[in-house]
Amino acid sequence: MTDLTALTLAEARAGLAKKQFSAAELTDAHIVAVEQARALNAFVLETPDHARQAAAKADARIAAGDARPLEGIPLAIKDLFCTNGFRTTACSRILGDFTPTYESTVTSQLWRDGAVMLGKVNNDEFAMGSSNETSCFGPVANPWHRPGSNVGVGADGKITGTALVPGGSSGGSASAVAASLCLGATATDTGGSIRQPAAFTGTVGIKPTYGRCSRWGIVAFASSLDQAGPIAKTVRDTAILMRAMAGFDPKDTTSVDREVPDYEASVGKSVKGMRIGIPKEYAIEGMPAEIAALWERGKAWLKDAGAEMVDISLPHTRYALPAYYIVAPAEASSNLARYDGVRYGLRVPGRDIIDTYEQTRAEGFGAEVRRRIMIGTYVLSAGYYDAYYVRAQKVRTLIKRDFEDCFAAGVDAILTPATPSAAFAIGEKSGADPIEMYLNDIFTVTVNMAGLPGIAVPAGVDGQGLPLGLQLIGRPFDEETLFTVGQVIEDAAGRFTPPARWWA
Repeated sequence: MTDLTALTLAEARAGLAKKQFSAAELTDAHIVAVEQARALNAFVLETPDHARQAAAKADARIAAGDARPLEGIPLAIKDLFCTNGFRTTACSRILGDFTPTYESTVTSQLWRDGAVMLGKVNNDEFAMGSSNETSCFGPVANPWHRPGSNVGVGADGKITGTALVPGGSSGGSASAVAASLCLGATATDTGGSIRQPAAFTGTVGIKPTYGRCSRWGIVAFASSLDQAGPIAKTVRDTAILMRAMAGFDPKDTTSVDREVPDYEASVGKSVKGMRIGIPKEYAIEGMPAEIAALWERGKAWLKDAGAEMVDISLPHTRYALPAYYIVAPAEASSNLARYDGVRYGLRVPGRDIIDTYEQTRAEGFGAEVRRRIMIGTYVLSAGYYDAYYVRAQKVRTLIKRDFEDCFAAGVDAILTPATPSAAFAIGEKSGADPIEMYLNDIFTVTVNMAGLPGIAVPAGVDGQGLPLGLQLIGRPFDEETLFTVGQVIEDAAGRFTPPARWWA
């Protein structure tokens, strides 16, 4: 039998429909792959018994001719999504062994459509990070590696040599998909946390329009920026998952009540006549030659497919990163105030209630989370609210207006690099200067600030053979165009898989 873990989601769906293999066999193959890849630290909770039970039910439905859209498809769930009866920690010590008694809307819709949960995957603590190094469960390793890094797994099961980060915050999701431990994974994107790890791992990730997927039951980071989306092996696979994940939810006041289209139907359509915007502001000073060359190849592929390249200007792009790092920490400081050691999670007893709060939060939150809470509290404090937070929100309005002007002028989508570099080594940028890490989001934060959809598609490799991605930005609620254009890039560039299974 073909290696079932090597299949795409679409191929697995077709194989199940033709009864070439069973959901139980497909699930077991992925359970074994997860067990053999523990050195990657992608999974923080494995649920094999639950997965096998779900697969058995899927086989029964398939046999009865009652298969649902994702029947028997094994998925990984980012540990930010609440899962009824299964530990959800946001990869923070402060939540301890918190086990929800309710299900997030996004995951409930995946189970409604027949998907199988393999377990919960690692992420940066409360989604705050760009490398998946801030998790209380430790860093996630990228299945890709640099030549000559001598990366491997020692007798103690720990990584030897120099491993790379998978990006963040959805690093566990991206690593699991790239290593073929699952057929797709849920993820969240606040400033690039779907698209950046997808680019670092040679996978496809889409951040939908704000309000397209419900945020209910997802542990909050920055409520006006957070958005759920999928990471998968191909553009088609992400389109399939998006249809299940999207939809109106009355429990989420920011959820938009509009019909969910058949995203998969847009994959493979022609881009002839489309106008693709090329923003001059994304040609940043010091851009690596490999990134610039990748961008040029992307333009050429789309032009060859019949699209027209249009030079555009997004003049407030330069202010996006500093504005983001005011708005996001401000909202985080408010959202994370609920973790006080009283109602759930970790509690460190103190002399009185205030001391209990202080001791619990000091021990429960990691360094990066504490840093962002302090920044957020500062910019919201009396005397600084107008100078920082209000001004950042005004900049955000201008960023959004830049995009609106371009789309109003007839641009169908915008093409940019996804990241300023390929994946870097664990520990390489997590030193004393957090700004160096924050710069990884330079191409992605504008999309969140404007509430737009964006997709990262693998488009090539750098001089060391590591994957690089291109980003497409779309009109509000026009993810279909992103899937159409993204497929052209995927067809031209091909798919990218790690050259060796060093982790198993």
